[in-house]
Amino acid sequence: MTNGSKAPSERRIAGVTRRQFLQQSAALSVSASALGGLLLPRWASAQEATPQRGGHLILAIDNASSSDRLDPAYYFEQYMYHVGRQLFNTLTELNDDGTLAPGLAESWETSDATQWIFKLRQGVTFHNGKTLTAEDVVYSLNHHRAEDSPSAVKGYMEQITELAARGNSEVVMTLAAPNMDLPSLLGEVNFAITPAGANFDDGIGTGPFVLESFEPGVRTLVKRNDNYWKSDRAFVDSVETRAFNDATARVAALMSGSVHFVNRVTPSVVSRLKSASSLTINRNVGSFQVTFPGLADREPFNNMDVRLAMKHALDREQLLNLLVQGYGQVGNDSPLFPSNPYFTNDLPSHAFDPDKALHHWRKSGVDRPIRLSTADGATFEGAVSAAELYQQSAQRAGIPLEVNRVPADGYWSEVWRQHEFCASGWSSRPTADAYLSMVNLSNAPWNEARWANEQLDQLIVAARGEQDEATRRQMYHDIQVLYQQEGSTVAPLYMDSISANRANVRGYVDVPGEVATRSVEKMWIAS
Repeated sequence: MTNGSKAPSERRIAGVTRRQFLQQSAALSVSASALGGLLLPRWASAQEATPQRGGHLILAIDNASSSDRLDPAYYFEQYMYHVGRQLFNTLTELNDDGTLAPGLAESWETSDATQWIFKLRQGVTFHNGKTLTAEDVVYSLNHHRAEDSPSAVKGYMEQITELAARGNSEVVMTLAAPNMDLPSLLGEVNFAITPAGANFDDGIGTGPFVLESFEPGVRTLVKRNDNYWKSDRAFVDSVETRAFNDATARVAALMSGSVHFVNRVTPSVVSRLKSASSLTINRNVGSFQVTFPGLADREPFNNMDVRLAMKHALDREQLLNLLVQGYGQVGNDSPLFPSNPYFTNDLPSHAFDPDKALHHWRKSGVDRPIRLSTADGATFEGAVSAAELYQQSAQRAGIPLEVNRVPADGYWSEVWRQHEFCASGWSSRPTADAYLSMVNLSNAPWNEARWANEQLDQLIVAARGEQDEATRRQMYHDIQVLYQQEGSTVAPLYMDSISANRANVRGYVDVPGEVATRSVEKMWIAS
């Protein structure tokens, strides 16, 4: 596919022309109902209240593991995403409405989307007192470019052919091909900045809080960074992030008052929490995608009929109603989120069809059960229940599906991308390319299905650099069609992300497209 005609080169402010900036801002914005959620805080004037400083904020977060590290190359899930946002900053950030904002880079520019110049914010210091320079940024980004890097964002970095400091305040990045979304990608939590020569595991950043102690899989304690470059952030004196992989235990801790905030509230307990005047519920609509990747590079998912059989063997409506009780929407195996401006609704339906599923299963010639591995507390709440519902609907279609329940600890290293079929899931990203380049390129470190498709690779690379909007939209449409029809991942559901906090905790905001909340720097405790 050709790239189509290019728009004339223009000087760009903050990475895009004014016209493109306005287009992207409008596309990435969501309605107030999606941001605030269906369930409104009980303190109506919270946004107008003046934040108070002081206090000890306690978070209960899931997906913690004894193998967790402060090194952002090893971040896998929510717990370390939260900790990473407390300690580190990135070159770019997202505004509360999901639009792109300056971070450690105060501005950026390009004329062709191939060479980008990032101008750094002045006067920023690390937790150890060192002043931020371009050398620190180059060192930190190169951490993900090493040949043997295990980083999830290594795929992003492979498009960079040259990365250099220009004096102390500018970083120049030259790409192998144009990428209109590069500034957005650099806001990913993994792209944390640490001093040149430092060990990332020491947790030295420029973030709102300074590391006090880190016990992997147990607890992290940080204190306020009194020299934080954002004077209107970091209100609490300290933050304690406790590992709570069990959903019931998290909610019990919140209701007892022993913690201030919990993530991933199970939909079945929302009504119970709503009745408590001391609590506030937050709902981020359709911001988490449930996936069941089948490894495409081995049997049985190297068989196209097995893939189709498993896509039609799942009762998605039942999953929506029983697993999340309506707090979400049915998915149709697209790799993009409905909130993404390039999401398409015209894909052929992969609704539950027992006859079609059985037809493809028999055609595949496979004569053994499919084994679906899953664990609660590792992927998404209700992952085991989801697998059991999948098993039931597959059996109704005459397909033998076994549920293999495994321990949550070590799931991402020992099960995911290792077992033939497993439960997984993804939080929404700020751009289409941010997800596709991380999960769907053949050589992406987090290509969870191990599906290698040259046509898909070409489309992803071409779409990220395409400046003609109509052509780019068609490319992302073609990507979704190819992924849905030929890929080995079943993506049946978009779940609302539901969190809760004590009513006297203010400032929390669900930001669309942000993988891990940066809200901890905005949160404060009302007396």
